[in-house]
Amino acid sequence: MMAPHAGLERRVLAALEATPARIPVVIGGCGSGRTTLLHALADRMGRDQCQYIDVERAASTPERFHHAIAAASPFTMNGQHASAQDAATSARGAFDKTLALLGRSRASSDAPATFLFDEVLELRTFESFPGLRHVLRELLHAMADSGNRFVLTSRYVSRALRLLRDGHARFEVIHLPQLNAGEVTAMLPPMGDTAADEREFLGRTIQALADGRAAYVRALGDATGSISGRGGDPISALTALLTGEGALASWCSHRYELRLHKARGYGALKAILEILAEEEPLTLTEVAQRLHRTPGSTKDYLSWLEDVDLIVSRQKRYSFADPLTRLWVRLHCRPVPPSVDEVAREVQIYAMARLPQTEPVLEMAGAGAGSVRKESGLIEID
Repeated sequence: MMAPHAGLERRVLAALEATPARIPVVIGGCGSGRTTLLHALADRMGRDQCQYIDVERAASTPERFHHAIAAASPFTMNGQHASAQDAATSARGAFDKTLALLGRSRASSDAPATFLFDEVLELRTFESFPGLRHVLRELLHAMADSGNRFVLTSRYVSRALRLLRDGHARFEVIHLPQLNAGEVTAMLPPMGDTAADEREFLGRTIQALADGRAAYVRALGDATGSISGRGGDPISALTALLTGEGALASWCSHRYELRLHKARGYGALKAILEILAEEEPLTLTEVAQRLHRTPGSTKDYLSWLEDVDLIVSRQKRYSFADPLTRLWVRLHCRPVPPSVDEVAREVQIYAMARLPQTEPVLEMAGAGAGSVRKESGLIEID
């Protein structure tokens, strides 16, 4: 199975090898392939030449964070291993030592060190410690002034763009694009003796249902392939994945809670997402009326949802950024879990809206049934 966004690896490497080296900032939503890209880069460069840092996992206190990355570093400072520095005695001191480590570390043969920062914006958590009010700004300045090389990622597109708006010219923003139908087809698992045209048809269908998002594509492709040896019905697979403890039900729940907890106004934001799950796009006035709040307070709530990329605004009308998250909200944000029949019905409606009606659409298959093309373009449920 081909890795998603294989061509971006070359673009990132070209940025690192430029003179002077640029600093790629790779941004894209949950499951878009950022972490996969960083691990591929680490494998290509060699683990002794670069250091991968999962900031979301490692950022606790500045002191513990510095100790953790220094202990795991393959680099040296002033001829000694990075962990040989004296321990910091304060949050400010520890962060200064971290900046020094990033700026002055060297790889083998005195080559520039390369740091791969996954979810770099999570360092913002340090701004609650004394003397650390502008951690991210200081970090970017230190990176821009360093002779070392850096690749940064974030799932928070709006926040990253705002942070870099007045940034140094070395920073190069790279948006992870949605996968096209050809890339999706190449990612599909082996499906026995499935003919090439059938495999391409499955790729186009899965690309549309998954909105071209790598994590959704992988889950839907694997589930479709497991239905039968020759590749099953993606619509039945999506129904199973969104039912109960299905993989996409759990994934969408994680993404939903993760972003809401990073925003303000948790309860009101959930209400707005439920409103948009019922109908979208809606104007500010329409959302305010259904929320029973003033337009002023509703505008604040909407801006907080935009800040964590749960919704987008186009021509002053608001809608979900991720259509599968919207489908999950419709199904699961209510007192009683949905039945299998309810999930199947909602997935049917979702598929009808996503799949081009000029092409054949897969029939809802019964248990153990293979894929069947409907020349009318309709999806049928038994």
